[in-house]
Amino acid sequence: MNDQVINRIEKKYLLTKKQKQALLKLIRRNMKKDSYHKSKVLNLYFDNDNFESISESIDWVTFKKKVRARSYEGYDRVFLEIKTKIHASEKSERIDPDEACEENIGHKRRVMITHSDFRDLIEKKRSLTALAERSIESTNDLQIAHEIDYLIAKFHLEPKILVSYSRESYKDEQGLRITFDEKLKYRDQNLSFNTEKHDKIYFKNDRNIIMEIKAQGVVPLWLAHGLSEQKAYPEQFSKIGKVYQILKKGQNV
Repeated sequence: MNDQVINRIEKKYLLTKKQKQALLKLIRRNMKKDSYHKSKVLNLYFDNDNFESISESIDWVTFKKKVRARSYEGYDRVFLEIKTKIHASEKSERIDPDEACEENIGHKRRVMITHSDFRDLIEKKRSLTALAERSIESTNDLQIAHEIDYLIAKFHLEPKILVSYSRESYKDEQGLRITFDEKLKYRDQNLSFNTEKHDKIYFKNDRNIIMEIKAQGVVPLWLAHGLSEQKAYPEQFSKIGKVYQILKKGQNV
């Protein structure tokens, strides 16, 4: 089992294919391919029957916390994550969504287990704490596992919605990371990581690529100029929040 804590400023953009190709020319000149440059990501979101956690992804709240499991196609590991997001403008009396989009701060704490262990967790054969105690590598493993167990029990969380997509990743030596997520699909039944049965198309328009910029500080000037030229602006966007809206309204994005 492996622990990891990640803190960073996050910005999301909805792009067309034309905008992506223009930005890629700049990115490839100034950044390198990530270690896992291309991958298929599967995110399984936990919630209760009232979808209280997921609905917070739609409502404008200053602090969000959610539990999810992430897997990568062809990799026999599952990351159990507590993902929080804080808007830097939370201290102001009035929150400006445009300003907060610029200052979202993501905080992710996670532990890694095997797919077999994950099935035991979902079937309630073992707690995550028990799995951590069996293969502990650091005290953080146990602390994060215990907190996830607490959240699952307190809020009656269980797997509810799976979102999958193809990801293309780039990074630089200053901690900047840019990802492009495409071919998004979702399902709210048959939630196994190992099937695509019941998958549904996520987007029904031309702006169907999600670009996310993750930085330890401000973005470089070359990137700021490129975004301005392409008229690409940060948006308050949640993958799981949009799926919840689709399911609730019975329509596609």
